[in-house]
Amino acid sequence: MFRGERITLTCEVHGGETTKWVYDWQKPGLHVHRTDNNYFTFNVSESSSGDYMCRSTLRDDFYSSTEWSKAVTLSVLDKPKAVLTVSPSWLSPGASVTLSCEVEHPSAGWRFYWYQAVPDLSGTSYSYELLPGSINGTEQDSFIIHGQSQTAGFTCRAGRGDPEYSTNYSEPTFVWSGDLNSASLTVNPDTVQHFVSASVSLSCGLNSMKWRVSRFPDNGSLLHCSGWGTMSGSICNVNWMWYGNVVYWCESGSAFSNAVNITGQYNHGIILVSPAHPVTEGDSVTLGCRLTTQNVLSNVLFYKDDKLIQNDSRGEMSISAVSKSDEGFYKCQHSGKESPQSWMAVKRV
Repeated sequence: MFRGERITLTCEVHGGETTKWVYDWQKPGLHVHRTDNNYFTFNVSESSSGDYMCRSTLRDDFYSSTEWSKAVTLSVLDKPKAVLTVSPSWLSPGASVTLSCEVEHPSAGWRFYWYQAVPDLSGTSYSYELLPGSINGTEQDSFIIHGQSQTAGFTCRAGRGDPEYSTNYSEPTFVWSGDLNSASLTVNPDTVQHFVSASVSLSCGLNSMKWRVSRFPDNGSLLHCSGWGTMSGSICNVNWMWYGNVVYWCESGSAFSNAVNITGQYNHGIILVSPAHPVTEGDSVTLGCRLTTQNVLSNVLFYKDDKLIQNDSRGEMSISAVSKSDEGFYKCQHSGKESPQSWMAVKRV
């Protein structure tokens, strides 16, 4: 049982169903509690843990009692948390999104409720709207969304019993789309990797709307621009980039932008120069390699999906007409230094 949940204990006398009884209950902190009914209902608290027993006594003869029942042990846990996962994290055209909701200390009887996260721009939080088909909850701990094409946030909770006992909402979890739409995030300078000391501007489209920029690093701590940059109109200016892989996107009260996965690299390293946004099929693209002070102009090795694809004296690698087969993870090497790898996405015309 969980703290705050409502429980009913029942005392049965086999062979004495037609006899009028009163019932004694022995529970932690209270030696004997008497009821006229054969059940005892209470809200569970931290002090409720322990062994419970009951016995019955004839209503008109308090000296005629049954033996105490065998003890029933009640263990009380803190209010459980709901944890939501999404699969896949990045959208591809036509793919379904599966939401999975897990309750700490799994037990029976839960129904699951599924919500879309709606940004609340008056603060840093979200409001939640039930997804269609989730009004009465689902017995299954998973929920499939068809046709999701844009970045979105989701949350879940679980409930059981009557009246319903509910977990808190899970932390919002996001599914991201890299495709530009009417609500767009652009990165300046337009490259997928940056040194941590770099100054970068993250711009949200549709200047007539109020926006905030959000980030989600590998360690899973969601933060908005006000916590790590300066929001000026629809632009988040950053003077120090987060190390590692971080997903950035824009939020308004009614829309999410595309998402961009940016990698921060320490200043003593080297970075890959590659577009931050998907490249359109048929367009040309040039990849490079950069130190903190300058672009590397010669003798750069380029890799795709960990396979060496260019090994000569050049400092850049050009693809004159990008195709879907060029999509993949790229990295560069120079003088013993290797950049992180980053995904180059290719979208069809």
